[in-house]
Parts: sequence; C-alpha cells; structure tokens
Amino acid sequence: MSPVLVNQTPQWQALQRHWEAMRPQRMRDLFDADPKRAAAMSLTVAGLHLDYSKNLITRETLDRLIELAEAVDLKGWIRRMFEGEPINNTEDRAVLHIALRNRSKRPIQVEGEDVMPLVNGVLARMETFVGRVRSGDWRGHTGERITDVVNIGIGGSNLGPKMVCAALAPYQSESLRVHFVSNVDGTHLVETLRGLNPATTLFIVASKTFTTQETMTNAASARAWLLTALGDSSAVARHFVAVSTNAEKVAAFGIDTANMFGFWDWVGGRYSLWSAIGLPIALAVGFDRFAELLEGAHAMDEHFRTADLRENMPALLGLIGVWYANFAGARTHAVLPYDQSLRYLPAYLQQGDMESNGKGVTREGTAVEYTTGPVVWGEPGTDGQHAFYQLIHQGTQLIPADFIGAVHSHNELGDHHPKFMANFFAQTEALMRGRTYNEALSELLASGLDEERAQRLAHHRTFPGNRPTNSLLMERLTPHTLGALIALYEHRIFTQGVIWGVNSFDQWGVELGKQLANVILAEIQAGKVTADHDPSTRALLERFIRQRRA
Repeated sequence: MSPVLVNQTPQWQALQRHWEAMRPQRMRDLFDADPKRAAAMSLTVAGLHLDYSKNLITRETLDRLIELAEAVDLKGWIRRMFEGEPINNTEDRAVLHIALRNRSKRPIQVEGEDVMPLVNGVLARMETFVGRVRSGDWRGHTGERITDVVNIGIGGSNLGPKMVCAALAPYQSESLRVHFVSNVDGTHLVETLRGLNPATTLFIVASKTFTTQETMTNAASARAWLLTALGDSSAVARHFVAVSTNAEKVAAFGIDTANMFGFWDWVGGRYSLWSAIGLPIALAVGFDRFAELLEGAHAMDEHFRTADLRENMPALLGLIGVWYANFAGARTHAVLPYDQSLRYLPAYLQQGDMESNGKGVTREGTAVEYTTGPVVWGEPGTDGQHAFYQLIHQGTQLIPADFIGAVHSHNELGDHHPKFMANFFAQTEALMRGRTYNEALSELLASGLDEERAQRLAHHRTFPGNRPTNSLLMERLTPHTLGALIALYEHRIFTQGVIWGVNSFDQWGVELGKQLANVILAEIQAGKVTADHDPSTRALLERFIRQRRA
C-alpha cells in the first residue's frame, strides 16, 4: 500500500481552505486589529531576534501549520536525527552535523557507538595544527612562515568556509590571508595564485574521496605551480594538507597522512563546515573563535531539539515557508542580509536549501504532487534595492523574504550604519504596508501636480503591499551569532523536508551530469565524438573540438 502523501491529509486540506479565507486579508488590518501582534510574533534565541509578524498569517494559521507538523511527526523526526538514526534512507546513513558542534557531554550514538570521542579527537588535532601555523611554528619548505592559505574544494567544501571567513573578516589575523578556489575553470586558480609566494603558501585540499574531478584538477595544478618554484617534490608535504578519508591517495599526492584530517559519511558536504572542512575558518580566525562558532550552532540545536513547536524558531520559519510555497503559490525565497560581511550567505543557503529539498519524490520514491524546495536567492542590501527590489515590491510574483541585520557594525563609519539599517526597516515596512492609489494620489496632489497628471501617475506609484518578510536582528555579527544563524537555516530546511516527506540529505540530482561529463571529456581528449548523444549535443561537441583543433 502506497504511503499517504502529505497533501492528502486532513491538515493539509484544512490549510488550503484557510488560505482561501486569508487571501483577501491585509497585513495592515491585522496590525490595526491587534496592537500586540509584533510582540506576540517575535522570539529571541541564541542571540538572534526574529520578528515574523509581517506575514499574512494569524494565530489560526500557526495553529493549523503546527497541526500539519504534528501529523507528519516533526518532533519525532527531530528526535531521530539527534539520536543518530539513519534518516538518510537512500544512503542508509545517520545525519549528524549536529554532533560536530555538540558542546555538551551528551553522547551521540551511531550503530551503538558514541561518535563524540571521534569528533573531539579531530577537533583536538585541528586545534594543534592551527596553533602551529598561526604561531609560525609550522614553516614552509624553505623555512619561511606561512602567510597565505588556499583552500581547494567545491560545493560544501568551498561555500561554507568561504562564507564564514568573509562573515568573520573582522576577527581574522592580518598576517594570515585565506583564499578559496573551487571552479575547474583555470582562471579561478591562476588569478588566485597571482601575487602569492609559493614559499609562504599553504594549500588545503578538501575532498572526502580525494577523487573529486574539479578539486583534484585544481590541486594537481597548484602542486605543479609549487614545484616549478621550489623544485623539490618533498616540498609538497610542507605546503599541502588534506581534508579527506582516502589515506592512500593523499599519500600518493605527496601529503603526509599525519596532516590528513578526516570526517564521516554522516556529514553531508553542505552541512560540513563544522567538521575538518572548517579548517580554513579556524586558520583564519583562530581555533577559539571557531569553537565559538560551534557553540552558537549548538545553542540553536538545543533550542530546536527541545522547544515546543509554537516557540521553535527554525520550525516556525520552516512552516511559514511551507505556507507560502504550497498554499500561496510562492516559487522563490529571497535572503537579504543587511551586512556586507554576509554577502556569500545567500549563495551558501542556495546550495543548502536547493540541494536538500529540490526533490521530486518522497523518501519512499513516490512522485510528489506539490511544490517542494523553492528557488533561494538574494544579495546584500542596499545593493539589492537598486537591482531587484522593484520586482518584489510591484511585480506580479509573491516573493517571501528574510531580512538579516545587526544593531552594531564592526565598521562604524560616521552615519553609515544608521542609514544602512534605516533602509532595512523601511523596506520591510514598505513591503508590508504598500501604498494605496488614494494615498499615492494625495501625495502627488500635495506636491503641486495637476489633477489629471496626478491621476495618471498615481497608478504607477501604487504599491500592493502584503508582501511577506521575516526580520532577523542580532546585536553584532560574531562567531556565536553566525553559528546560530547557520544552524537556524539548516533546521528550517530540515523542517520543510519533513513536511514534504523528502530526504533532505541525499543529492542524486548532481550525479547524472557528472557521469555524462566523464564520457564527453574522453571524447574531447580523443578529438572525436563517438557516444550516442542527442543531435544538439553532438553538433556542439563537434564544433568545439573542430575549433579547438584549429
């Protein structure tokens, strides 16, 4: 017997009816009717303050969403994740990125074994290595101190560490710069290495299997760059370390396996910055700050694990997202950080969300009949205001948005930050309130415009409003609050995956393209198309090979 899809449950159908009742409601009116709405729809956790009152929801909406979460046993799924059950059913694996930042003494079991000694062992090795590099005790082949670290990875081995290092730039040492190379396009590596000194550069090669095509291609070219300059293959051991589990291939590359930092198959790439994949973060900001990042995430983990769903920040954000995706028809979700340091956060969450919940079948393999993961995108304010906010305000699509800001900046310069955050607050208010035709007309007439022209222009100056936003405010962007923020979104993604009944922890969708690329690469190298491609691909390949040869 096929399992019941979530959209066939009474709770889902009740939400559909409720949306029809809510559709004509105006947020303006909801605020007017309840002066305490903002206070009732706000909560503070782990240094993050969330105001979700600017959503087209009522207490009844939340009650019905909670009923849906209870119908799919969200609390049970949370418990199963934290207890190390193999909830990644297609790969028969536990999902334990939460163990990587478990700062309590609580054991976490996988197949009867407490994994915390293994986790803490790798962290201790990382701390020792980071201390040596940052103190100058670790020296390059020629005896010089390391001044630059280049992380070579892709996907989760790149996006997470890159995002965190940018976010925590105020905490970085000026004497140790961290760079990131991911794209197999040679331009990325060449432009990164330009100006670096091989004698003072340390490479981190991050690949669990040490076979990832993009990463190993870049690593091989970086190795050649180093050896061209230093002329001795023994230099590799002083300038390369690995984050991997394949000791044989690491050693064959020339890296001392004593400088290989492992992680486990219960850590998905997009959830791995808390593991040894975070080595460039620890090198950039120091291990103590890296530990603070873990502590912030752990605080959010404990909240998610123990809080009632009605006061559970990640669960509420996830359920509100389901409300818009599945009942209001929203197809995208914007992440809008009002902090230049968080400029890579939207791209990081894009992978986290779209790779996790971009699924068309349930855990059991049944085709879904409803929207799953939204398209996640965004840019920092105020740049985004002068790019795509027009569409959010007056376009025909409903685009829920998260605004993220801080009370204090690490770079207080004159009145920059007050102006910056004034835009944060103004945008969320404008998106909620909008401007009616009569309000626009009155403003134009008051400005001295004649009535006929004012009437024409008023249509263009009308804003529909009722555009939903969540506001996340922190005192300051610190390692602790950043850790909590990332964990908040991880658990939001998990919540939505549970509601939709999908496995948020596999990513089979990336495999087919990789397989075909291997076939095509062999053809390019041979200079002849031999595989059974479609006519378009064949014609493009033949043109490419012909022009490369010419």
